[in-house]
Amino acid sequence: MGKWLAAVVMAAAAFGTPPAVASESKVALVEIDGAIGPATSAYYEKAQSAAVASGASALILRIDTPGGLDSAMREIIRRILAAPLPVIAWVGPGGARAASAGTYILMACHVAAMAPATNLGAATPIPVGGSWPLSEPPGDAGKGADGTDEGNSESAADPAVAPVPADPPHRGPVDAAQAKALNDAVAYIRSLAEKRGRNADWAETAVREGASLSASAALAQGVVDVVAEDIDALLEAVDGRSVELAGHTATLQTAGARVERIEPDWRIDLLAVLTNPTVAYVLMLIGIYGLLLEGYNPGATLPGVVGAICLLLALYAFQLLPVNYVGLGLILLGVVLMVAEAIVPNFGVLGFGGAAAFVLGSVMLMDIDVPGYGINLGIVAGIALSAVALLAATLYLLWRSRHARVITGDDSLVGHQAEVIEVGEEGGWVEVLGERWRFRAQRPLRPGQKARVVARDGLLLEIEPIEQTG
Repeated sequence: MGKWLAAVVMAAAAFGTPPAVASESKVALVEIDGAIGPATSAYYEKAQSAAVASGASALILRIDTPGGLDSAMREIIRRILAAPLPVIAWVGPGGARAASAGTYILMACHVAAMAPATNLGAATPIPVGGSWPLSEPPGDAGKGADGTDEGNSESAADPAVAPVPADPPHRGPVDAAQAKALNDAVAYIRSLAEKRGRNADWAETAVREGASLSASAALAQGVVDVVAEDIDALLEAVDGRSVELAGHTATLQTAGARVERIEPDWRIDLLAVLTNPTVAYVLMLIGIYGLLLEGYNPGATLPGVVGAICLLLALYAFQLLPVNYVGLGLILLGVVLMVAEAIVPNFGVLGFGGAAAFVLGSVMLMDIDVPGYGINLGIVAGIALSAVALLAATLYLLWRSRHARVITGDDSLVGHQAEVIEVGEEGGWVEVLGERWRFRAQRPLRPGQKARVVARDGLLLEIEPIEQTG
């Protein structure tokens, strides 16, 4: 027994024990580019779930956004706060920004980082429909408990609103509505900054005064934790940091970790296309005109089917977008007036009035104060000019038809050339447009002579000879 034990010990000493295989660390990468909307929140929800399922040790959220809708921003923040893995926000690469809604998201993440030559801030909320001027109250009707508009109305963080003093001397009904949403946004961003141990006073300034900071200034003022040139430098800089997750503390082990980008699936891509304001606008126009063509030509089928599908898709997109319903009503009024011009000719008054309503409604349709949610004015101008050109062409054709030669009734043959076939005592026969007609004339004619029709009396034509010059 002792010999066997000694042999085992010697073999172990000779060959050694096999080393433990270290598992490779992995982090997930999610990218937010452009305006934050319903497609963005849906993409982040899927990406965070996929990162957790794949066993990633952390999730990097790369941000480059001008802002977006309040509801989408809050949905992303709720998922970050409840995330079972650390979420590292990084504003990059150089030249990127985390403005408006992006600042709130950055404050909510466990680690906040920026690349050099980036900026954040300008987080003042703006209601859908435009900024609140001090002389015009927006009204409190339809406001939710959080100070934002209920239903389809959203609030978007944007620096375009003039700052409201924290303690104005005389607060009337105009200022009260502004302060309601403003104070809600201040409390929200302060709670996020305090939870992550960041500069809550500056966060409040970003909301009240629309303040912004560069990357180096944000690091110096304790607004962000790290300034990193790229993803690799970020992973090295945050390695070993401790972050508070739901119910426990986690230590980041990101040095040398493999980065795995999570791509949006086809559903997210489709949602992103549909919620593009320009695409939704074009779908609405195709839907309206498709149904109109089907009404003019019952049984054509194709315009009606395509129009119904496009109109339903447009209505779905408008449900998710910050739509100005006055603009939508003006567009519909413009289309109705232009159609009425074709049915009830009114010398262009209805048509050109409809074109004007159509252009105004198109400009007002999307809330241009929400970053990234304006309609391309080139599209609006092109469609408006096409409508005006079509209307002008229709009016020209109507005018020309009033001066065209009559092609029906007794006067349809007047002016046509005739050839004499037979001559008798009371007239004879001529050929006009391939047909034989009886004729009478004031002057004598001979067979083969050319004549012109000057009148018609039932089945009898009155003609006169065409003078022939040498």
